Amino acid sequence: MSAPAQDRTRVSTRALLVAGLVVALLVAGVASYYASAHPDGLEHVAEQTGFLDTAEDSPTADSPLADYSTKGVDDERLSVGIAGVTGTLVVLVLAGGLALALRRRGPAGAEEDPADERAHAPERA
Repeated sequence: MSAPAQDRTRVSTRALLVAGLVVALLVAGVASYYASAHPDGLEHVAEQTGFLDTAEDSPTADSPLADYSTKGVDDERLSVGIAGVTGTLVVLVLAGGLALALRRRGPAGAEEDPADERAHAPERA
């Protein structure tokens, strides 16, 4: 006959989501400080072609998290970390809200528990 099935540890969805959140917050809060200080591609091209001086400030240039930093925080490392963590949490809340709003729902009146469906399913041999 076949070899006995090996026990496999299953990771719950919640544990996976929590681990992903922790990693994202660590990257946003710690690793973001070490990001390149060089200008991005568009800014570099504008500088090379000579029209960087014609750029105007964004209407959000005075916002609390403008320019990847936190207004009012003097420590640069902490300022960038707070901005990164805040941005990550905002994206998480927006994406989570959108996912909840758009999640698939069964037809009206079909409120049966999925566990009941499994209990009534025929067994496989």
